[in-house]
Amino acid sequence: MSLYPVILSGGSGSRLWPLSREHFPKPLLQLVSSQTLLQDTACRLDEIDDLSDAVYVCNEEHRFLLAEQVAQIGKRPATIILEPEGRNTAPALTLAALFLLQKDPHAMMIVMPADHVIKEATSFVEAVQQGRASAEAGKLVTFGIVPDSAETGYGYIQHDSGDTVNGAYRVGQFVEKPDLETAERYLAAGDYYWNSGIFLMRADKWLQEMTDNRPDIVAACRAAMEAGKQDSDFFRIDQDSFRACPSDSIDYAVMEKTDDAVVIPVSAGWSDVGAWPALWNICPRDESGNVIQGDVIAYDTNNAFLLAQHRCLATVGLDNIIVIETADAVLVASKDKAQDVKEIVSHLKKERREEYKVHREVFRPWGSYQGIDAGSRFQVKRLSVKPGAQLSLQMHHHRAEHWVVVKGTALVTCGDQVFHLHENESTYIPMGEKHRLENPGEIPLEIIEIQSGSYLGEDDIVRFEDIYDRVQES
Repeated sequence: MSLYPVILSGGSGSRLWPLSREHFPKPLLQLVSSQTLLQDTACRLDEIDDLSDAVYVCNEEHRFLLAEQVAQIGKRPATIILEPEGRNTAPALTLAALFLLQKDPHAMMIVMPADHVIKEATSFVEAVQQGRASAEAGKLVTFGIVPDSAETGYGYIQHDSGDTVNGAYRVGQFVEKPDLETAERYLAAGDYYWNSGIFLMRADKWLQEMTDNRPDIVAACRAAMEAGKQDSDFFRIDQDSFRACPSDSIDYAVMEKTDDAVVIPVSAGWSDVGAWPALWNICPRDESGNVIQGDVIAYDTNNAFLLAQHRCLATVGLDNIIVIETADAVLVASKDKAQDVKEIVSHLKKERREEYKVHREVFRPWGSYQGIDAGSRFQVKRLSVKPGAQLSLQMHHHRAEHWVVVKGTALVTCGDQVFHLHENESTYIPMGEKHRLENPGEIPLEIIEIQSGSYLGEDDIVRFEDIYDRVQES
């Protein structure tokens, strides 16, 4: 029975703001290694010889970033299923199961969130291999993390008092995140595990359980898949069908209701990196208990998480504090209040500020752009275009643009004209004129773009042609 990783990459990680943003979420960040969390997840099961290509489920907004990160580690996905909107983990897994059953009626799925850390990959692989017999027999296997502290930020799984079968206990109950007194009682009892959110099961078994418990979700997902289409590595589900799908988690939809749930205890250095203290807990610390990343001077500072990306960060006489410096935002928080960072994100979103959504550098399939300056009726950006890449053929209703080449060679389309621009040369794109920017060279193309007009929002783009199939989005 073939084993397919199903990697769910739908979360935003708002409690890791300002590093994690809505359009550049936690799975795409390098937090604990030279690879991103997504890349670490994709490589986690490489020791398994008969592992099949992975199915990824992600928000449509992140598709190019995810595809590029997967390609960087030499992986080819079975497919990348694109959700127009998040509907939690149960619909996401149902989409993956429906896709796999069309390909392989005997598919087995190892379901992994893309934003977790597992330091001891070999121990995790051993647990997965141990659970395969139970999954083949029709059990829904989950992996319970053996707790080493009374953690209040995780849900728990209690196993029943019976014997194990193939190393797996029957699940006694799932319990929500406890208060500290309850968590201490769970830790002392020895039969409770942290709920990892990682599962192993047959695709047909999952679909059967969902049909029994949430037929409305199955119907919506089936309609979305049947009306969808494969586009290179991407599978584009039907947006209207999926937007009608109810939201629910794997635990609530099935695991807490089924009679076939079993749990395998695992000790593998797991963390869901849900907030800054969790990251502090797993990162190397200095003799004062500080995690320091970037240009940081910490004087008389203890047990802190200090990260500087763009300038010198200095602290004096502080304990148990988090300071995160990025190009456009600085977070200062007490470590014991770090869960409340999500309230800052909610405030930014309510105020319609860009800092909750994007970094100053914004990535696109053709490269990236970075805001340099902005004022009344103007803004300045630096564009970096990858070799061989091109922007869409587009126009703007409300702004004109000036382009200055600072590195490389540009191929410019402006109306009926097509011409090259070299370093220190410039051109003007009038308002309402069709235009395109391409990089025909072998080095990155760097452009300074000065925009002027009455409205400078990114939604003032009308696309006519696009090699990345974004015409319908404009």
